[in-house]
Amino acid sequence: MRRHQGLGRGLHPSVTRSAAIYGCGGHRLTAEERRFFADARPWGFIVFRRNVDSPEQMRALTDEMRDCVGDPDAPVLIDQEGGRVQRMGPPHWPKYPPADAYLKATNDPLAARELVRLGARLMAHDLRAVGVNVDCAPVLDTPVPGSHEIIGDRAWARDPATVAQLGRAAAEGLLAGGVLPVIKHMPGHGRAFADSHHDLPVVHADLKTLEGWDFTPFRALSDMPLAMTAHVVFDAVDPKRPATISKKAVKLMREGLGFGGLIMTDDLSMKALSGSLRERAEASLKAGCDVVLHCNGELKEMRQVAEGVGRLKGDAAKRAAAALARIVRVPEPLDPTEARNRFDALMAGRLEAAKGPDVGERQAPAPSSATRGRPRT
Repeated sequence: MRRHQGLGRGLHPSVTRSAAIYGCGGHRLTAEERRFFADARPWGFIVFRRNVDSPEQMRALTDEMRDCVGDPDAPVLIDQEGGRVQRMGPPHWPKYPPADAYLKATNDPLAARELVRLGARLMAHDLRAVGVNVDCAPVLDTPVPGSHEIIGDRAWARDPATVAQLGRAAAEGLLAGGVLPVIKHMPGHGRAFADSHHDLPVVHADLKTLEGWDFTPFRALSDMPLAMTAHVVFDAVDPKRPATISKKAVKLMREGLGFGGLIMTDDLSMKALSGSLRERAEASLKAGCDVVLHCNGELKEMRQVAEGVGRLKGDAAKRAAAALARIVRVPEPLDPTEARNRFDALMAGRLEAAKGPDVGERQAPAPSSATRGRPRT
């Protein structure tokens, strides 16, 4: 990636950043967004389908984001799982299957593992080419019968051991391609009977049951650099608060599951959380999360979040630096054409996702041909 110039010029990457990740409204940053990001200096950014048009536009957008904070290596995140959750897709990028298609295609966990790694390596190739260096995947939630379809075919399998095995394969493929994985939704969303985008799920299972099922994949991948919380109440852990804003739940993630990496919240604007956005940000950080995430790109809301967010410092800053140090500078060798042909042949007929909720999208109006690709002012 090239060095960036502009609003952030002259600022060293080590200059203090805030403990936040923000989205933006469209295909390019507005002047107002650029000013806000230069002032708030978030740790990172996140892009959605509303922000994606073409490879050239994506490279320009990610360059602009990094330019605002004066850091050519600033994290730029995306949700690129495949299936229902794929922000970059046709016609410029290939379609990827949902997570549960890999095991169905092979009927063999070991063969599925190799295929999952290949798919993730190809995704990393796509993402790195446009300046995205963090993928909010893999999903490590293990659904139970009757649970809400918000996870559904986004889960690798219906048992925690296989979820852990295939989730690790996905994480390894991303890391090999120079993209950091984010394990989610810790400590587990698979037992939820509600969609946390709209409601607050409450899980009544006892701790022994959770330890033997929901928590298992997260403990198995506790060496990963980044994790995202679940906006879910676990009665056995903290009956009063969802995990994102629960000191008890974050302590469980650290001590019970052994996770030593950076913990970010799921989107603060989701309706599972209550209170103002400032209050949500403050509660999340007070509970022990390292960084808060706000996704919808609404400037008014981002300003509210910024009021509740302080500097990224202390152990949180160390975990953030350690995570970014895991990005390989020279990706594992890949012949993208040969790898893509091999992947497509093995996954033929498996690309369609089951019908389910669209996850975390706020669409932007399509730009006209006259404004497409230009910075908005």
